[in-house]
Amino acid sequence: MDKNILDGCKKNDPQSQEKLYRQFYPAMFALCKCFFSDNHDILTAVNNGMLKVFRNIHQYDPAKGELFNWAYTTVRHAALTLIRDKKTKLTFELNENNGDAVINNPFKQLEWKDIYYYLDLLPANTRYVCSLYYLEGFSIKEIVNLIEMKEGTVKWHLNECRTRLKIIFEQHSARNRNIG
Repeated sequence: MDKNILDGCKKNDPQSQEKLYRQFYPAMFALCKCFFSDNHDILTAVNNGMLKVFRNIHQYDPAKGELFNWAYTTVRHAALTLIRDKKTKLTFELNENNGDAVINNPFKQLEWKDIYYYLDLLPANTRYVCSLYYLEGFSIKEIVNLIEMKEGTVKWHLNECRTRLKIIFEQHSARNRNIG
Protein backbone atom coordinates (compact mmCIF):
# COMPACT_ATOMS: atom_id res chain seq x y z
CA MET A 1 0.00 0.00 0.00
CA ASP A 2 1.43 3.33 -1.10
CA LYS A 3 1.78 5.71 1.87
CA ASN A 4 1.08 8.64 -0.47
CA ILE A 5 -2.37 7.22 -1.23
CA LEU A 6 -3.14 6.91 2.49
CA ASP A 7 -1.88 10.43 3.19
CA GLY A 8 -3.92 11.75 0.27
CA CYS A 9 -7.05 10.01 1.55
CA LYS A 10 -6.52 11.60 4.96
CA LYS A 11 -6.51 14.99 3.17
CA ASN A 12 -9.72 14.10 1.26
CA ASP A 13 -7.83 14.11 -2.05
CA PRO A 14 -10.23 12.67 -4.66
CA GLN A 15 -7.42 11.19 -6.78
CA SER A 16 -5.99 9.31 -3.80
CA GLN A 17 -9.45 8.12 -2.84
CA GLU A 18 -10.05 6.86 -6.37
CA LYS A 19 -6.72 5.00 -6.37
CA LEU A 20 -7.55 3.32 -3.06
CA TYR A 21 -11.06 2.49 -4.24
CA ARG A 22 -9.75 0.91 -7.45
CA GLN A 23 -7.11 -1.03 -5.52
CA PHE A 24 -9.60 -2.49 -3.04
CA TYR A 25 -12.62 -2.79 -5.36
CA PRO A 26 -12.15 -6.39 -6.59
CA ALA A 27 -11.90 -7.82 -3.06
CA MET A 28 -14.72 -5.66 -1.70
CA PHE A 29 -16.97 -6.59 -4.62
CA ALA A 30 -16.23 -10.29 -4.00
CA LEU A 31 -17.05 -9.83 -0.31
CA CYS A 32 -20.39 -8.15 -1.01
CA LYS A 33 -21.25 -10.67 -3.73
CA CYS A 34 -21.42 -13.28 -0.97
CA PHE A 35 -24.31 -11.35 0.59
CA PHE A 36 -26.22 -10.09 -2.43
CA SER A 37 -27.07 -11.47 -5.86
CA ASP A 38 -28.24 -8.15 -7.29
CA ASN A 39 -25.40 -6.01 -8.68
CA HIS A 40 -27.14 -2.85 -7.47
CA ASP A 41 -27.09 -4.13 -3.89
CA ILE A 42 -23.48 -5.30 -4.23
CA LEU A 43 -22.37 -1.90 -5.50
CA THR A 44 -24.43 -0.08 -2.89
CA ALA A 45 -22.74 -2.07 -0.11
CA VAL A 46 -19.26 -1.54 -1.60
CA ASN A 47 -19.83 2.17 -2.12
CA ASN A 48 -21.41 2.71 1.31
CA GLY A 49 -18.51 0.86 2.90
CA MET A 50 -15.81 2.70 1.00
CA LEU A 51 -17.50 6.01 1.79
CA LYS A 52 -17.24 5.08 5.48
CA VAL A 53 -13.59 4.17 4.93
CA PHE A 54 -12.90 7.62 3.45
CA ARG A 55 -14.90 9.45 6.12
CA ASN A 56 -13.18 7.59 8.96
CA ILE A 57 -9.69 7.10 7.51
CA HIS A 58 -8.24 9.19 10.32
CA GLN A 59 -9.36 6.44 12.74
CA TYR A 60 -7.23 3.82 10.99
CA ASP A 61 -4.27 2.81 13.15
CA PRO A 62 -1.44 1.09 11.23
CA ALA A 63 -0.17 -0.39 14.51
CA LYS A 64 -3.37 -2.48 14.72
CA GLY A 65 -3.12 -4.03 11.26
CA GLU A 66 -3.23 -3.51 7.53
CA LEU A 67 -5.41 -0.85 5.95
CA PHE A 68 -6.97 -3.50 3.72
CA ASN A 69 -8.19 -5.51 6.73
CA TRP A 70 -9.63 -2.40 8.36
CA ALA A 71 -11.38 -1.41 5.11
CA TYR A 72 -12.63 -4.99 4.59
CA THR A 73 -14.24 -4.98 8.03
CA THR A 74 -15.76 -1.55 7.37
CA VAL A 75 -17.25 -2.68 4.05
CA ARG A 76 -18.54 -5.91 5.62
CA HIS A 77 -20.30 -3.84 8.31
CA ALA A 78 -21.80 -1.63 5.59
CA ALA A 79 -23.12 -4.76 3.85
CA LEU A 80 -24.62 -6.00 7.12
CA THR A 81 -26.24 -2.62 7.66
CA LEU A 82 -27.76 -2.82 4.19
CA ILE A 83 -29.01 -6.33 4.99
CA ARG A 84 -30.64 -5.07 8.20
CA ASP A 85 -32.18 -2.15 6.32
CA LYS A 86 -33.55 -4.41 3.57
CA LYS A 87 -34.41 -7.37 5.75
CA THR A 88 -37.94 -8.59 5.41
CA LYS A 89 -39.53 -9.72 8.61
CA LEU A 90 -39.81 -13.47 8.70
CA THR A 91 -43.22 -14.81 9.54
CA PHE A 92 -41.94 -18.32 10.16
CA GLU A 93 -40.02 -18.65 13.40
CA LEU A 94 -38.60 -21.94 14.65
CA ASN A 95 -37.72 -22.71 18.20
CA GLU A 96 -34.24 -23.87 19.10
CA ASN A 97 -35.28 -27.52 19.42
CA ASN A 98 -35.86 -27.89 15.68
CA GLY A 99 -32.29 -28.83 14.91
CA ASP A 100 -28.76 -27.75 15.56
CA ALA A 101 -26.41 -26.31 12.98
CA VAL A 102 -24.19 -28.95 11.44
CA ILE A 103 -20.54 -28.01 11.11
CA ASN A 104 -20.13 -29.48 7.60
CA ASN A 105 -19.40 -26.63 5.21
CA PRO A 106 -21.13 -27.22 1.85
CA PHE A 107 -18.69 -24.84 0.14
CA LYS A 108 -15.38 -26.34 1.27
CA GLN A 109 -14.62 -28.11 -2.03
CA LEU A 110 -15.87 -25.36 -4.36
CA GLU A 111 -14.19 -22.54 -6.25
CA TRP A 112 -15.37 -18.96 -5.71
CA LYS A 113 -17.18 -18.74 -9.04
CA ASP A 114 -19.19 -21.83 -8.06
CA ILE A 115 -19.85 -20.49 -4.56
CA TYR A 116 -21.31 -17.29 -6.04
CA TYR A 117 -23.46 -19.33 -8.41
CA TYR A 118 -24.89 -21.49 -5.64
CA LEU A 119 -25.39 -18.54 -3.27
CA ASP A 120 -27.46 -16.83 -5.97
CA LEU A 121 -29.86 -19.80 -5.90
CA LEU A 122 -30.68 -19.26 -2.22
CA PRO A 123 -33.31 -16.86 -0.85
CA ALA A 124 -31.83 -13.57 0.39
CA ASN A 125 -32.06 -14.16 4.16
CA THR A 126 -30.71 -17.70 3.82
CA ARG A 127 -27.83 -16.40 1.68
CA TYR A 128 -26.92 -13.77 4.32
CA VAL A 129 -26.83 -16.30 7.14
CA CYS A 130 -25.02 -18.90 5.03
CA SER A 131 -22.35 -16.40 3.93
CA LEU A 132 -21.74 -15.14 7.45
CA TYR A 133 -21.53 -18.63 8.92
CA TYR A 134 -19.66 -20.62 6.28
CA LEU A 135 -17.65 -17.97 4.41
CA GLU A 136 -17.00 -15.32 7.06
CA GLY A 137 -16.71 -17.72 10.02
CA PHE A 138 -19.15 -16.02 12.38
CA SER A 139 -20.78 -18.08 15.12
CA ILE A 140 -24.55 -18.38 15.35
CA LYS A 141 -24.62 -16.01 18.33
CA GLU A 142 -22.54 -13.44 16.42
CA ILE A 143 -24.92 -13.68 13.45
CA VAL A 144 -27.87 -13.16 15.79
CA ASN A 145 -26.32 -9.89 16.94
CA LEU A 146 -25.11 -8.77 13.50
CA ILE A 147 -28.38 -9.05 11.62
CA GLU A 148 -30.82 -8.89 14.53
CA MET A 149 -32.42 -12.27 13.90
CA LYS A 150 -33.51 -14.82 16.49
CA GLU A 151 -31.16 -17.73 17.11
CA GLY A 152 -33.76 -20.30 16.06
CA THR A 153 -34.25 -18.45 12.79
CA VAL A 154 -30.49 -18.39 12.12
CA LYS A 155 -30.35 -22.14 12.73
CA TRP A 156 -33.35 -22.64 10.46
CA HIS A 157 -31.62 -20.68 7.67
CA LEU A 158 -28.46 -22.77 8.05
CA ASN A 159 -30.54 -25.93 7.81
CA GLU A 160 -32.44 -24.48 4.83
CA CYS A 161 -29.12 -23.64 3.16
CA ARG A 162 -27.80 -27.18 3.59
CA THR A 163 -31.10 -28.76 2.50
CA ARG A 164 -31.40 -26.63 -0.65
CA LEU A 165 -27.73 -27.00 -1.56
CA LYS A 166 -27.88 -30.78 -1.10
CA ILE A 167 -30.74 -30.94 -3.63
CA ILE A 168 -28.95 -28.56 -6.01
CA PHE A 169 -25.68 -30.52 -5.75
CA GLU A 170 -27.51 -33.82 -6.36
CA GLN A 171 -29.29 -32.39 -9.42
CA HIS A 172 -26.01 -30.98 -10.73
CA SER A 173 -24.25 -34.30 -10.15
CA ALA A 174 -27.06 -36.24 -11.90
CA ARG A 175 -26.94 -33.85 -14.86
CA ASN A 176 -23.19 -34.35 -15.18
CA ARG A 177 -23.59 -38.15 -15.08
CA ASN A 178 -26.23 -37.99 -17.83
CA ILE A 179 -24.04 -35.75 -19.99
CA GLY A 180 -20.90 -37.83 -19.49
